[in-house]
Amino acid sequence: MRWFSTLSQNQNTENNLRESLDQIKSAWGNEPIDLLTLFVSPSFEKDYKKIQIFILEHLNPRVLIGCSAAGIIGGGNEIETKPAISISVARMSDVSLRAFRIEDEDLPDLDSSPKSWEKCVGVERSVEPHFLILADPFSIRIENLVSGLDYAYPHSVKVGGLASGAQAPGKNGLFLDQQLYRDGAVGIAFSGNIELDTLVAQGCRPIGKPFQITACEKNLLLGIDGKTPLEALEEIFNTLNPRDQDLIQHSLFLGIAATSTVKTNLGPGDFLIRNILAADSKHGSLAIGNLLRIGQTVQFHLRDAQTSHEDLEEVLSKYSSRKGPFSEERVSSMGALLFSCVGRGSHLYKAPNHDTNLFHKIIGHLPLAGFFCNGEIGPVAGTTYIHGYTSCFGLFSSKK
Repeated sequence: MRWFSTLSQNQNTENNLRESLDQIKSAWGNEPIDLLTLFVSPSFEKDYKKIQIFILEHLNPRVLIGCSAAGIIGGGNEIETKPAISISVARMSDVSLRAFRIEDEDLPDLDSSPKSWEKCVGVERSVEPHFLILADPFSIRIENLVSGLDYAYPHSVKVGGLASGAQAPGKNGLFLDQQLYRDGAVGIAFSGNIELDTLVAQGCRPIGKPFQITACEKNLLLGIDGKTPLEALEEIFNTLNPRDQDLIQHSLFLGIAATSTVKTNLGPGDFLIRNILAADSKHGSLAIGNLLRIGQTVQFHLRDAQTSHEDLEEVLSKYSSRKGPFSEERVSSMGALLFSCVGRGSHLYKAPNHDTNLFHKIIGHLPLAGFFCNGEIGPVAGTTYIHGYTSCFGLFSSKK
């Protein structure tokens, strides 16, 4: 396996593509391209099809997949406010790539059999494929898609993101081979000599202690450990330092334990982070951006730039310790995709290229491409979710 990533900020479409083509040809030579990822700023919208045709004619990849995005990642850079096109190419000679397109009406019912999902994506669960998924946030029930894939392919990895930058339905672009779509989802099922590791950094740290839900209704949190959520929060508030007391006013989230297994020491990777939508001071309840059930373990979390940095650093370092060392020779046969929230980047860190730089510092300088998403797709405790304010990495390599 071999990867290469490039990015051009030239605002002229043809010049931009020529710059990237020259870089790819120089680094790649005449070696065949099996996978090509394409991420494009909305400022190039009128040329989406032209860009697609140019790439297919000049690079002839076995499979092309990509989307439009408000921020573009590639070639060691994260471009958030200027036009850019990112192209990543990969050689996967002993890997099967099955491209698929799904519209909302194609989604099987949630009580459908796994066979319905196999028919939907065109690959049998017996080959244990891994999935790359790109979707339009306006037009498909993405939660149903990923939960259905989890059900039908329980041992498969799913990673990806939701296109961003469009202000209305029909304005995002999804690229799949020769086709340009404005809705639904596109994806690739990988099988064969391939490993796909995922790293999910939600950028939060816990405060207080874990609680058990003792009363709830749909997404309303009514009671934890026999008291109202606001009563519990008041107790926690009084134990915090001034910095955290300030953060709790505007950067408070709820972590929901993502595993039913009882653990004595729950860590960041054990919680699914969800927004707190509203508070009812009269009844002491909280509205949460997720359905709840009695008996679940929850813990309040805070998020800021420092916490997000430390969380990502910990996630990357643990992976490096577990799967490393990442020698120069090993890195040369790997590639990675990054799906980061539009709320991260320089908006959060007040500096560009934060997640890319930290990734390269800890893991190594393997090619990295991706985009800033309207929702990130990645697993927590073995279940795939749609996240916010998160960075999800997919690291591709050959099986040992």
